[in-house]
Amino acid sequence: MQMFHLAVKRLSGNSLNKIANVKAGFTPAFTMIELIFVIVVIGILSAIAIPKLAASRDDAVLVKGKSQVAAIRSGIAMQKSKRLLEGKTPFIPRTLDANGSTDELFHGGDYGNILEYGLPNSAKDGNWKKISTADPAPVIIEYKFYLEGTSVEFDYNSTSGTFDCIDHTEQNCQDLTK
Repeated sequence: MQMFHLAVKRLSGNSLNKIANVKAGFTPAFTMIELIFVIVVIGILSAIAIPKLAASRDDAVLVKGKSQVAAIRSGIAMQKSKRLLEGKTPFIPRTLDANGSTDELFHGGDYGNILEYGLPNSAKDGNWKKISTADPAPVIIEYKFYLEGTSVEFDYNSTSGTFDCIDHTEQNCQDLTK
């Protein structure tokens, strides 16, 4: 019982001190050393986190490009198989998108859609841009994929049905096609 009275005395004493400090014009606040410590910890955390976030964005754009290259190749193979099963020649799609289209790529080609939803025709990071449209049925159609401020050139060969990057010595080309 005596312990209980001591605890109540201490608690009421602390409460009285707080009330007295507020009446005297003092407000409870953090000390300068506590504020500096918090600022240093935040600075260290941001120095570690910001570069990792920038790297993860570049990785995401690379993965997006890899998946789009795989989807385009798969769409070409699907169109080829579909025409083969239907007994239509030539089997290989001549174009991958509508020749006059400037909005969407890999959609609305002469034998159907390579991708169910077209990709924007834009020179921004993570997007594709159609470079050449020489005539209604060109043998080679050139595209560029923009990655990390540079572009990776791809060719579609309508004779062989291949879609591949031009310079296999370039690191971004290797990353996008492996």
